[in-house]
Amino acid sequence: MYRAIAKNKRNTVFIILLFLLIIGGLGVLAGYVYQSWSISITVLVVATVYALIQYFAASRLAVSISGGREIQKADNPRLYRIVENLSITDGLPMPKVYIINDPAPNAFATGRDPQHAFVAATTGLLDIMDDSELEGVMAHEMGHVQNYDTRVSMIVFGLVVAIGFIADLFLRFAFFGGGRSNDRNNGGGGGNPIVLVFGLVAMIIAPLVAAGVQAAISRQREYLADATSAMTTRNPDALASALEKLAQYGRPMQRQNSSMSHLWISDPNRPGIMSRLFSTHPPIADRVARLHRIGGEF
Repeated sequence: MYRAIAKNKRNTVFIILLFLLIIGGLGVLAGYVYQSWSISITVLVVATVYALIQYFAASRLAVSISGGREIQKADNPRLYRIVENLSITDGLPMPKVYIINDPAPNAFATGRDPQHAFVAATTGLLDIMDDSELEGVMAHEMGHVQNYDTRVSMIVFGLVVAIGFIADLFLRFAFFGGGRSNDRNNGGGGGNPIVLVFGLVAMIIAPLVAAGVQAAISRQREYLADATSAMTTRNPDALASALEKLAQYGRPMQRQNSSMSHLWISDPNRPGIMSRLFSTHPPIADRVARLHRIGGEF
């Protein structure tokens, strides 16, 4: 477990460097096309500042995007007490607890470290889970906090948004202007086919790279969080039952956002070819089988 936590901390540094490399590549590409290296420097500075802002703000942004409402014990004693008991068991600070008004059963955790953690559950999850199943699900989410998965996931979420933002700006430059030099030589940046092609390529590649990184990171951390839940509750069959219910009653979230799909315990997106290709979640049947094997070892 401690090796997994150390690995996630190393992955955090690696992911930041990878995304900054992609962002820097977009900046260099823009500087080359527009023959102005000040554009490259500007992109790198803006991306670095944006990444720092996301490091501190992405958790609240994720909760806001999902429509979460913070609760206290009196608002929902059942959910709050389960999270509180798990925090005591794991020796973790009590996270902020949110409920999302959505019939789709789901839950997620986020935060840059255990001292700044958030956990959220949908009304749909609370409706279909019994107490032991709900405890298994929330122990899974607290496992993400304990293993520092939330830090990795939050940074991925923030930098995916940053790459999409920069790629979108690049495409807009391609259509609406590329600087004075292009205006003099080509009659306006919008008429430069090279700029347009590069802008289109950047827009296509950036989301694909982001989806690939999300998928690679998320699959293994789901298995790890399942195992952590089993160790915490000593009842892996409860989480296995909860996952089977998620497979049976699962539906797309009302407020979907592909950049944060890797945060949820179950894929919140509508099924499709691309979602299966870049799935951020391992098959539920595989997760259930692993939990049953863990249960046999207790």
